[in-house]
Amino acid sequence: MTLYFEDFPQGHFGTYGPRRVSREEIIAFAREFDPQPMHLDDEAANASMLKGLSGSGWHLCAIVMRMMFDGFIGRTASLGSPGVTEMRWLAPLRPGDNLTLEVDVADERVSQSRPSTGIVTFKCSVRNAAGQVLCQMETPIIVQRRAAIAANEAV
Repeated sequence: MTLYFEDFPQGHFGTYGPRRVSREEIIAFAREFDPQPMHLDDEAANASMLKGLSGSGWHLCAIVMRMMFDGFIGRTASLGSPGVTEMRWLAPLRPGDNLTLEVDVADERVSQSRPSTGIVTFKCSVRNAAGQVLCQMETPIIVQRRAAIAANEAV
């Protein structure tokens, strides 16, 4: 079932996961995209302020996107996003972490310039199995309105 703008009232939307992150995955992402020592090497990571091997914050962002896609965006009449309003990394991503994504709808409004669409603003938090918040994100997504789809089909 496709989700439209009208399917996103303010409040808690869903919980997704868990998703386990492996040491190999952390190192592979770092080699490709963020080759800082604390993401690649145990000795360097232990000497860093993170006190151990940790995943890149950008890796965590990619995981969040995948969890959002698998959870709901993949079946949403999404037209994309104008960007991320806020992204905060609060604690390190560690090898073996089991991540859970909490998604809330912070705001939803019909677009003034394109009334056939709406803008849904999501607030997301990722926690590890111990309940520690690793990151928080706020992002608007442009979503088609059900009424606009129905009007186009009637024509």
